[in-house]
Amino acid sequence: MGGGAIEVGEAWFWWRWTHRRRAVVGVEALSGAVGEVTEACRPDGWVRVAGELWRAHCEAGADVGDRVRVRAVDGLTLVVERVDA
Repeated sequence: MGGGAIEVGEAWFWWRWTHRRRAVVGVEALSGAVGEVTEACRPDGWVRVAGELWRAHCEAGADVGDRVRVRAVDGLTLVVERVDA
């Protein structure tokens, strides 16, 4: 009887531990993320965000090495803006 209660308590603990935060994946994870320009965005180019290369569109333009913030996602293209240092 006591072993069963311990087993149920342990299962409850681990379930709560693994579900303590909502998973952040997909477009929601990209919005607001900061990345680095790998190919100049004049206005289209490429950026690296969270270790992945993405096609990007930056109206103001950004040069290689500039830091950018993701404002929105349009299909498979990130709409970004330069982060002023």
